[in-house]
Amino acid sequence: MVVAEETVGAIGHGMLLLVGIEKGDDDAAIMRMAERVLSYRLFSDAEGKMNLDIRDVQGALLVVSQFTLAADTRKGRRPSFSSAAVPAEGRRLYEKFVEALEEKHPSVATGEFGADMQVHLVNDGPVTFMLSV
Repeated sequence: MVVAEETVGAIGHGMLLLVGIEKGDDDAAIMRMAERVLSYRLFSDAEGKMNLDIRDVQGALLVVSQFTLAADTRKGRRPSFSSAAVPAEGRRLYEKFVEALEEKHPSVATGEFGADMQVHLVNDGPVTFMLSV
């Protein structure tokens, strides 16, 4: 992940987490989501079945704040971001989420909250999931 032509976060094998904080999200929801991310079985075992979690494969996490995930695109031609958390609360909860992951997992990299970032991804499969609490 690049900000102003400088790499600020990079991982090898693992997961890219695009995190959208919405109004109504709270500390308890953030803690539940951190545990779900760490225990969600997304990686293939020897038989090719998704039975392994990020810890099983000793993978890394790249966590990116992505408020645009809260966009409401149901009407009009421009997305509404009225359901996104206000920036100060979004930052607080994003940082809490990162801290919760760091406490339980040895390899966590991040982007820069609110920055214009260029995120480069190799999506294996591709496999993409939307997790919510």
